[in-house]
Amino acid sequence: MALNTSADTPLPVGEVSRLIGGWIDRLGAVWVEGQITQLSRRPGAGVVFLTLRDPSHDISVGVTCYRQVFDAVADVVSEGARVVVHAKPEWYAPRGQLSLRAVEIKPVGVGELLARLERLKKSLAAEGLFAADRKKPLPFLPQLVGLVTGRASAAERDVLENARHRWPAVRFEVRNVAVQGVHAVPQVVQAVKELDALDDVDVIIVARGGGSVEDLLPFSDEQLVRTVAACRTPVVSAIGHEPDNPLLDHVADLRASTPTDAAKKVVPDVGEEYERVRFLRDRARRCVGNFIEREERGLAQALARPSIEDPHRMVDERADHVAALLDRGRRTLGHLLDRAGSELTHTHARVVALSPAATLKRGYAVLQKPDGHAVRSPDEVTADEPLRARVSEGEFTVRVAQVEQAEQAERVDG
Repeated sequence: MALNTSADTPLPVGEVSRLIGGWIDRLGAVWVEGQITQLSRRPGAGVVFLTLRDPSHDISVGVTCYRQVFDAVADVVSEGARVVVHAKPEWYAPRGQLSLRAVEIKPVGVGELLARLERLKKSLAAEGLFAADRKKPLPFLPQLVGLVTGRASAAERDVLENARHRWPAVRFEVRNVAVQGVHAVPQVVQAVKELDALDDVDVIIVARGGGSVEDLLPFSDEQLVRTVAACRTPVVSAIGHEPDNPLLDHVADLRASTPTDAAKKVVPDVGEEYERVRFLRDRARRCVGNFIEREERGLAQALARPSIEDPHRMVDERADHVAALLDRGRRTLGHLLDRAGSELTHTHARVVALSPAATLKRGYAVLQKPDGHAVRSPDEVTADEPLRARVSEGEFTVRVAQVEQAEQAERVDG
């Protein structure tokens, strides 16, 4: 469709529509999967009109087919059913409208849906979206609970009534959405994102009652699974009944078997908590009482000991022994001192008797030269040599008159 056009040489609308139609006519047939949202089957008309919608996105396309094509599946296909259509793009030039001309319609069976869900489950699990270590713990007592559920549904009633019965002060931020059909996925995704953006919301519950596999398909949608995985707020999945197991159960931080079970797991029971507090208080009182009694018995036993009853008794018992030891020590020390004194007296007497002074007292004298050297032999002195004589009472000077032989007596002149 590369055309040379300008503001001066424009193409008519009909020509543009014809060219678009010619380009689309060259496209081949494709297999398309979607959910039927509108079905127009007028009596006597040879063409059936329906709208095929992508459940995960707000995108739809019109489909036309001959009556005999639709009659082949009319018993098993209705609005809301998932189908696979073999169709060729078709351009309706008068209205400038694109549609698909279906030549074959196949309903998507439960077995095929389950197989696709299993493949998607394995793919998401391989990415780690279902890992246990990424799941966030729920708060013990949430102040504000976000609830995503159908309007005026049994699931909404079960969650609200059971939660308020368990903890009357709990508050809810409710988002009513479509829980099945083509609008379910985008509405649930938007509601979860809105609640996750609120700082006051402590936990989010996504709840729906039971239903068929097809009814619960929105809660296995990949877009919803990834949205819940990206939430910073803990998410609780309460979809269907116990046997139901959509992919939302695997990515949620906690799976509840029913909406009622979700209320029980998210909100504590005030009666149970009161009983738990009473039990812990009684247990604490018993523990403290037992501790005090044990300490009192230990104190009584300690006070009953003789050393505590009469602290001076042991001192008094030891006083006589200490006095005896003190007296014995004094006697022993006295004997040692007396013996030492006696030995000192005897030693002093011997020293005095042997001292030069005692010898001088007996009349002896010591002759010394002027340099202080004592004279021991006559050969050491000369005639007329002055000497100093030391006696007991003092000293005096003498002079050598004559030096005789050693065997003669020495005479000195005073």
